[in-house]
Amino acid sequence: MKSQSVVTDLRKRVFAEVARVAYESDNPASDLEEIPYIITPDEIPKYRESIYRERQIASERVRLAMGLSLRPANKPVHITSGVDKSNIAEKYYEPPLMQVIPSACDMCPDNEYVVSDQCRNCVAHSCIKACPKGAVSIVNGKSHIDQSKCIKCGKCKASCPYDAIAHHFRPCAQACGVRAISSDEYGRAHIDTDKCVACGQCMSACPFGAIADKSQIYQLIQAIKQGDEVVAAVAPAIIGQFGPKATPGRIKAALLALGFKEVYEVAVGADVGCIAEAHHYVKEVATGKLPFLFTSCCPAWAVLVKKQFPDLASEVSEELTPMVATARSIKVKRPNARVVFIGPCAAKKLEASRHSVRSYVDFVITFEELGGMFAGRGINPEELEELPVTFEATGAGRGYACAGGVASAIESCINEYFPGTPVKIEHAEGLSDCRKTLTLAKAGKLNGYMIEGMGCPGGCVAGVGTIIPPERAKAAVDMVVKQSQVKLPPKEMEDLAEMLTKMD
Repeated sequence: MKSQSVVTDLRKRVFAEVARVAYESDNPASDLEEIPYIITPDEIPKYRESIYRERQIASERVRLAMGLSLRPANKPVHITSGVDKSNIAEKYYEPPLMQVIPSACDMCPDNEYVVSDQCRNCVAHSCIKACPKGAVSIVNGKSHIDQSKCIKCGKCKASCPYDAIAHHFRPCAQACGVRAISSDEYGRAHIDTDKCVACGQCMSACPFGAIADKSQIYQLIQAIKQGDEVVAAVAPAIIGQFGPKATPGRIKAALLALGFKEVYEVAVGADVGCIAEAHHYVKEVATGKLPFLFTSCCPAWAVLVKKQFPDLASEVSEELTPMVATARSIKVKRPNARVVFIGPCAAKKLEASRHSVRSYVDFVITFEELGGMFAGRGINPEELEELPVTFEATGAGRGYACAGGVASAIESCINEYFPGTPVKIEHAEGLSDCRKTLTLAKAGKLNGYMIEGMGCPGGCVAGVGTIIPPERAKAAVDMVVKQSQVKLPPKEMEDLAEMLTKMD
């Protein structure tokens, strides 16, 4: 299956090598130190000006893949420093989750207008005339912008008939919908952890692979190797991620080959939340007791509300997210199980670290990280024999993977079980759009609405831990939703939702 970029190829290679060492090595500390040399074995660099820089970056990626923080730049520290604390079958994070690898950051210019070689030094000189600060002049036969005078208004660019003026920006900063990225004293990207909601859009946008999140695959494999009852809770967005032939039955076979004991659909947890939030809307919002209802399944959206709109935080639904509802239901059936949420989202890693969640969700990995584990063990899901799969979720729950799917599912439940109740829907996708919607809600413009927020444009199928393009992922999920024999969860699931909520 063709990858989306060289950056994702490199990330997969790191995950695969870390997984290989975790599964096979009798001397992990030594073998982990070798990974940068396995990834960059030659003396001629492929991506950077120096093989030494390539290996330095690979070393930091190995640490992040093990859940460890980056090494300091001003003192010697082994790649495996701290591995003794990480070499356990427990959840292990050194905050923050998202980190900029200094040696990988290319110090991209941020919000800068620059004249390209397309400038023809035309007679009109419209760029000079358009500039309100006299920042544009002719130097060596073409226009030149004095950055000390430029106010970034873009009038010069808009006036150029040849489109010879480029607007340079830092891709990671542009992708960040909460404006958490700035430049440090060296011009490298810097993430403000007080603003960051761990959506990972910056990581996805960086063309140098300079931003990465921490992984739990190393600790997860330790749990599998020591014989723990490790089970997988798989998000509905997994459909199509590992190729068109990777059916649910083959994905289950691949997960069992990795050492998982059983596989569960997270869409069942979505069904639980769907009917519970439908009841909540009818009882509280439709009657005017509450101004509106924010859905809760996207952790980046929920954290955005709490950090930037704290006076609206009480309006975020208190119903369990699909991940947590599924994990709790698994623990009821299998009290000793260690639940691994496998999904498209980086922010779920932070959600799972919350005090009220961590006793139910033991590990969180993304589809990308799972792909690295498959590669490390030489497993191709498309080539495995199909195993029988028991489908329990409905089309409504599976539709949560796409933007608009959450609100649509809740609305369908309201129409079915509470007929005659008027429903008003608003949904936002991408954190910038979410912020605008929250501003409207705060101003009283969305009273009576059920408001769905998705941190990633397109919803979960566009999460930073996905493998295939969002449009293909959406098409695959839409097909599964359409083919689902049961369309809506039964109203009796309200009782299950109440029981799972009381497990706190």
